[in-house]
Amino acid sequence: QVQLVESGGGLVQAGGSLRLSCAASGSIFSINGMGWYRQAPGKQRELVAHITSGGTTNCADAVKGRFTISRDNVKNTVYLQMNSLKPEDTAVYYCNADLWDGEVWYDYWGQGTQVTVSS
Repeated sequence: QVQLVESGGGLVQAGGSLRLSCAASGSIFSINGMGWYRQAPGKQRELVAHITSGGTTNCADAVKGRFTISRDNVKNTVYLQMNSLKPEDTAVYYCNADLWDGEVWYDYWGQGTQVTVSS
């Protein structure tokens, strides 16, 4: 049984910062890419940032220069440092991991963490 557990969301004023964490646990043999997605009310889920097992990153244009994704392969954890937050960053943030559980490669998702940015 594999679980992704996010933490670090909350309420912050515009211009503030938050750091999200997502730890994978359970039957994990290998993790390929890891990423953060977000979904605002009435909108589709969108990619925020992605990082490969080798550390190559890419971010959505809307967050470039403000958000940074990183990972700790020993702890099976991915992070999202969010700076200069804007009200339009308000959404539920989900982490995602493409991992091998000993039987199959599968895309796992966390339960989501709410980020609310007030103006």
